[in-house]
Amino acid sequence: MPVPQSAVSLEEASEFLKEHPEVQFVDLLIADMNGVVRGKRIERTNLPKVYEKGINLPASLFALDITGSTVESTGLGLDIGDADRVCYPIPNTLSMEPWQKRPTAQLLMTMHEMEGRQPFFADPREVLRQVVQKFTDMGLTIVAAFELEFYLIDQENVNGRPQPPRSPISGKRPQSVQVYSIDDLDEYADCLQDIIDGARAQGIPADAIVKESAPAQFEVNLHHVNDALKACDYAVLLKRLIKNVAYDHEMDSTFMAKPYPGQAGNGLHVHVSLLDKDGKNIFTSEDPEQNAALRHAIGGVLETLPASMAFLCPNVNSYRRFGSAFFVPNAPSWGLDNRTVALRVPTGTPEAVRLEHRVAGADANPYLLLSAVLAGIHHGLTNKVEPGAPIEGNAYEQLEQSLPNNLRDALRELDDSDVMNKYISPEYIDIFVACKEHEMQEFEYSISDLEYNWYLHTV
Repeated sequence: MPVPQSAVSLEEASEFLKEHPEVQFVDLLIADMNGVVRGKRIERTNLPKVYEKGINLPASLFALDITGSTVESTGLGLDIGDADRVCYPIPNTLSMEPWQKRPTAQLLMTMHEMEGRQPFFADPREVLRQVVQKFTDMGLTIVAAFELEFYLIDQENVNGRPQPPRSPISGKRPQSVQVYSIDDLDEYADCLQDIIDGARAQGIPADAIVKESAPAQFEVNLHHVNDALKACDYAVLLKRLIKNVAYDHEMDSTFMAKPYPGQAGNGLHVHVSLLDKDGKNIFTSEDPEQNAALRHAIGGVLETLPASMAFLCPNVNSYRRFGSAFFVPNAPSWGLDNRTVALRVPTGTPEAVRLEHRVAGADANPYLLLSAVLAGIHHGLTNKVEPGAPIEGNAYEQLEQSLPNNLRDALRELDDSDVMNKYISPEYIDIFVACKEHEMQEFEYSISDLEYNWYLHTV
């Protein structure tokens, strides 16, 4: 059983408060099923007590739908009296919030049972920890890094629809794609630089910002770390940082998978490699096709990809992102340095060989996304799953769409998967499916503008 986070030395809190005598408040944060950060704000004087005893939050925090309402069919709400669990600090996540006018710090938390201090099974971070443990048992260390895409958008919508923000320099709204444009980076340079500076101040290893494939769309690259849980912590904190820095610059931001019908969606790519006990990358190879561990890892991920889709693309809107014009793979496929496939193997130096998983949207919960990817890798390694030949050229022209293209089918694939139920507890999958089916039902009961346009005066 892991050491409870309350065992983190009080020195961390004491040293931080000494270094930051200006701090007035501390935000205690925990990411829910949707990756939405929730929690409590406390006064600085209460921080040592949080390290000693934790804080109480209801277990139903992990049964919330995207609107923040409890989904009672999960069994985590009124059925258990909306009972509390205890949350403990995650070491080395205490940092300042650079966007706050009143000096405020933040601290990530994880949820545990009240008695025995066993990690709470429905915390997505615990879901990931259990998958990671299987690699630890094999003597392997996971190295992971995320690439996070987002749009800057205007704070004022047009009829409820987003629009690009006016450039602080030219005063114009961007209209063209201009992928990798340095000039577009200059247009929003102050905001983007504040994101990088804020990440550095919080210890988030963000090392580059790239202009992406649509107006005011950008990508932040996180540097790889030898800790799968920490990689996801960084991704969660980076999203929160971007949102708040954008507010400071009188803009908004969105990680919605497909905010504009005719433009690229927001993706969340993850790079993964594995180190053995000597710190050597087991995927290292002059010829990646000849590396058995790499092939088997790819084979396992491809085999489990249909069952993983609900974690990679967890919302109704997620499936609008797919299409060959937008570099979003819609079939299990892999290739060497090929951006049209689901699993890309970058062909750099032999020591840097890794998997780049390119399917998930930026609306995915990083912990659940990485859990699904690692489950596939472990399955492939332990069962020596062969992936078939790599795709050369345009995968969209060679393969027909075969992955689930809607949330209902994706949930069915997850629920029916013996492999995913082996790596992720069936109890958690039941909760996840219940929440998402509830959201889907709410969505299907709504009446869209298009329905009124088509049917109101015509049928």
